[in-house]
Amino acid sequence: MSTAVTTPATEVRATSGSLSAPRPTLAPIPFTRLAGVEARKMFDTRSGFWLLAGIGIAATLATAAVIVFAPDDAQVYGNFASAVGFPMALLLPVIAILSVTSEWTQRSGLTTFALVPHRGRVLLAKAVVAVVVGVVSMLLAMGIGALGQLLGAAVHGVDPVWDFALSQLATIVLANVLGLLMGFTLGVLLRSSPAAITAYVVYAFLVPTMAGLLAAYQSWFADVQGWVDFQYSSTLLYEGGLSSGEWARLGVSGLIWLVVPLVVGVLLVRRSEVK
Repeated sequence: MSTAVTTPATEVRATSGSLSAPRPTLAPIPFTRLAGVEARKMFDTRSGFWLLAGIGIAATLATAAVIVFAPDDAQVYGNFASAVGFPMALLLPVIAILSVTSEWTQRSGLTTFALVPHRGRVLLAKAVVAVVVGVVSMLLAMGIGALGQLLGAAVHGVDPVWDFALSQLATIVLANVLGLLMGFTLGVLLRSSPAAITAYVVYAFLVPTMAGLLAAYQSWFADVQGWVDFQYSSTLLYEGGLSSGEWARLGVSGLIWLVVPLVVGVLLVRRSEVK
């Protein structure tokens, strides 16, 4: 009686069916979980925590300054909202920048992009969380300003004056969100905390000064400034009541300064190596 001889080759042929078995399909990580993780990361670091805490501290100090130093006829909500809005315009973009650049400066991207290879989803989660934090922070700051208005009126013995319409408050929130997104865009584009923060300072302070001087001495630039100067167009949101032409100029300048650089930055992030 003959005996079958099993060789390594026949073993491979015998098990070839099991080797070609389809791999199980894993469900993608839900976007809500990504957003929750990114929200926790904004609070976990010391810099992120104190930046967010600084929003409440700055709003409280600005409100107290108006109560103490402003005269009786200046105890109106518009002054409280303006005083609170200035530190928000500085802090919120920095928070958005650090939410992106920390993946490279702290090398946490080695873990983040290994667990979620689709970097676009990670950036989208960061952007959504940054906008939500910005809106909530602005509402909190405006609430502190409203309490300051009531307290200031009581201290100075005057009636509270609510000289801001809800539509104007909404445009102020929009202006700060656009500033936050500009910081987010610089973070995606440069992926370095010092470089992105420096670029934002140049954008927020140096560019408007140079553009204002150019518009003052060159009439041709004054005519087109709103179309090419996003900072100038978005500043009008603090005054409220924009016309259709001003909204159009805001959209075109935002496309130049915000949308196009953000698209370029996302493409670079998808190809860049995290070291």
